[in-house]
Amino acid sequence: MAKTNPLGLFIPTILLPRPGIDLTRWAVIACDQFTSQPEYWQSVQAFVGDSPSTYHLILPEVFLGQPEETRRIQSTWRSMQTYLDQGLFQSLDGPFYVERTAGQKTRRGLVLCMDLEQYDFTPGSQSLIRATEGTILDRLPPRIRIRESAPLELPHILVLIDDPADTVLGPVAAQKNNLKTLYDFDLMLDSGHLHGYQANQRELVDGLQDALGRLADPQAFQARYGAGADKGSLLFAVGDGNHSLATAKSIWETIKDRVGPDHPARYALVEVENVHDAGLEFTPIHRVLFNLKTDLRAFLQAELGSRLDYAPCRTTAEMIDTVDHATGPAQSVGYLDAHGPGILTFKEPSSQLPVGTLQAFLDSFIKKQSAQSIDYVHGLEPLIELSGRPGNTGFYLPAMAKSDLFKTVIQDGVLPRKTFSMGEAKEKRFYMECRRIV
Repeated sequence: MAKTNPLGLFIPTILLPRPGIDLTRWAVIACDQFTSQPEYWQSVQAFVGDSPSTYHLILPEVFLGQPEETRRIQSTWRSMQTYLDQGLFQSLDGPFYVERTAGQKTRRGLVLCMDLEQYDFTPGSQSLIRATEGTILDRLPPRIRIRESAPLELPHILVLIDDPADTVLGPVAAQKNNLKTLYDFDLMLDSGHLHGYQANQRELVDGLQDALGRLADPQAFQARYGAGADKGSLLFAVGDGNHSLATAKSIWETIKDRVGPDHPARYALVEVENVHDAGLEFTPIHRVLFNLKTDLRAFLQAELGSRLDYAPCRTTAEMIDTVDHATGPAQSVGYLDAHGPGILTFKEPSSQLPVGTLQAFLDSFIKKQSAQSIDYVHGLEPLIELSGRPGNTGFYLPAMAKSDLFKTVIQDGVLPRKTFSMGEAKEKRFYMECRRIV
């Protein structure tokens, strides 16, 4: 497939650990998970030890801003080069077809490269590959420091296509028994199972390209979404890892005039999934404020007056049920602190989604330095645990319907940051494949 592919694709050479390496220790969850739970990463470190592992090739974000951040960045570079020098990898032509099973759900994906020339994370972008949420520029520098001197990239980026008829992944999945198995193993810490196949047969590659071309056709696109001719075709929407893809884009824009258009840094390794995949679930991303210095409910009441209601709940289950089944123009958000659960009701919401209405107030609260920090939490269990600590307050948010994603981004632009998650924390993508970027 040509590097100037108009669909923003590039079929890469992918690096996998050579046979004999313990893949359960090799594969590690995305670095932006469990950022307020260092005990998870301590468990990973204890399990991995000195074994070859992607744990030694990444900077878990739990360490951002910590004294060891710089040391760990430098150690990732050394480990990457050591693994290359030791011949730890085998090279295989992509794309890869992957199946990830967690609990009772299995979701399917294709590992290949996106052309960063076709990606733009600027709000209002009409590019073929777009962000689904606002990019926080302050979050890019530490990622840039890691990637700009790294010989390898490891993907946790999940990119979505809107393919209700399953024309892209379906034909590949139907042929999986005829494909070469690349890996088939259980993930660490009860995180499910990962199965990968080499899907580089010419007829499969041509077929997926043709199917993607039909999805991107401007006339079909405009008819499908009721979009005007001024709206460029959105083929790939970044579901997870937007800041990692934005990092790759930022570095490419800096170096491209110096290195030329065929440099490997022009591309980023990602996994493409269908938003309609039965195994893909959109879950909300909750919020926790740490070490509040002033009364948040009093702040909200002062800001909103009669436009805000608060009602205590007898149980967390009651709070969840109320938020999940809320209807009408008012928006409900769960409220959790050491005193128990409750419901915040915004009678005149400022955003189309509850997460947008709430985030505007949390940003203002943080800006006034009324809390030490904020974290974005995947899953109910860590939300309850962290919110129950003295001085903390958490917010439970409803899930967004995944069928609304593409139309919302096309019509309204990027969503409020951290609007949704593609599964719970342990269901996130694990680092498995690598690719040379120098």
